Amino acid sequence: MAVRLAFFLINLPFYGLAIWRMGWQFTLRTVCAVGLVSLLAELTPQWIGFAQLNVVYAALFGGFAMGLGLLMLFRHRASLGGVNILALYLQERFGLRAGKVQMGIDAVIVLAAVFIVPADKVALSILGALALNMVLAINHRAGRYMGVS
Repeated sequence: MAVRLAFFLINLPFYGLAIWRMGWQFTLRTVCAVGLVSLLAELTPQWIGFAQLNVVYAALFGGFAMGLGLLMLFRHRASLGGVNILALYLQERFGLRAGKVQMGIDAVIVLAAVFIVPADKVALSILGALALNMVLAINHRAGRYMGVS
């Protein structure tokens, strides 16, 4: 419960940006998506477990799966809050590709992790971030299919 609350509170400034620049419908869809991800992150370990899991495969598969999920949300005018909102706003306002903006922000976050996270974990994070952002950079462009008008 504390993690969900912290995630919500961290997102408050981004929700403000979303309401102000992206509209109420986008913001409500985003709040619903964030709520569902928070809830499922808490419940999923109770439903599924892995006795053995190759961490490289997990980083790649997880990155691609998250990239596809974000692509679906973006195309249906929603996000998972935080920097997703910022990336979509910058795309709409200035024409910067959301996938590239997201990758740049993720790169800064991963670089900051170098100082506090073991190198092998940082390498896996880089692999997952590359997979996620490759899906977005290749597939998400302004003017492409949008599920919501």
